[in-house]
Amino acid sequence: MNPTAEHPARFDLGGCTVTLINGGRLRIDGGAMFGIIPKALWSRTNPADEQNRIEMACNCLLVEWPGEAARRVIIETGHGPKLSPKEQKIYAADPQQWLLPSLQALGVDPLTITDVIVSHLHFDHAGGLTYETEGRLLPTFPNARVHVQRQEYEDARAGFGITNISYPRQNLDPIDQAAAWNLLDGEVEIVPGIRALLAPGHTRGHQAVLVAGRERSLVFGGDTIPTAGHLGAAYNMSYDLSPLENRASKYKLLQMLAQRGGVLLIDHEPRTPAVSVRAAGDWFELAPGAE
Repeated sequence: MNPTAEHPARFDLGGCTVTLINGGRLRIDGGAMFGIIPKALWSRTNPADEQNRIEMACNCLLVEWPGEAARRVIIETGHGPKLSPKEQKIYAADPQQWLLPSLQALGVDPLTITDVIVSHLHFDHAGGLTYETEGRLLPTFPNARVHVQRQEYEDARAGFGITNISYPRQNLDPIDQAAAWNLLDGEVEIVPGIRALLAPGHTRGHQAVLVAGRERSLVFGGDTIPTAGHLGAAYNMSYDLSPLENRASKYKLLQMLAQRGGVLLIDHEPRTPAVSVRAAGDWFELAPGAE
């Protein structure tokens, strides 16, 4: 069965399940997404529209444990509902199609979410942290702690000119006001069964997320590998602050999965977001991940 909004992909890791949730769709310039890679190469895997934009998903995850002490964790929140009319046109994004309606369609009450983890705080990953109602900005998950690396939070708040546009205050201020941040320092256990993995390069404080069940594991790579077309060692985004550092982070994640097994969830991949990884010469290749 191909996953749909009504029948999303679900992974049983043993003791916990991970469900792929639609956090929205958008289109971004293919040249910006592939940096120095020529269009003749990247367009083979990521065809562009008439405005040179490629299709991208905002893949989010719902992690659940059974029993009375059940926890519900969201990993990544997508672009959210607050894009301006200009941004909607630029990114071909529908603000009505975002994480919260997708969860509600599956019968998931946002009040039951205990924790939210984001790889970093760019608008297409943290936009779903908040929403606007009656002129007020509110946290989407009012009972949840929001986990992010301290370095990422500080950079988002620093006002660096080259990154300001990527960190809209409307995604962050309501979480400040709710005192809901949990700032992480390095590779730590976030909640039992979920661990932060440092993966800098796209941003200085970027993290991947490891979900470990009794039987297998799943890694959410964030923007380390934004689409399956970014598998290659040289395939970086022009948005990456440190391409060489991102390449090292990519190698680290791929090597771990090739050696230990498990599912790699690719955050912006619109067609085959869940894959397995295997070694191929001095690099790696992807294969479909089992649901």
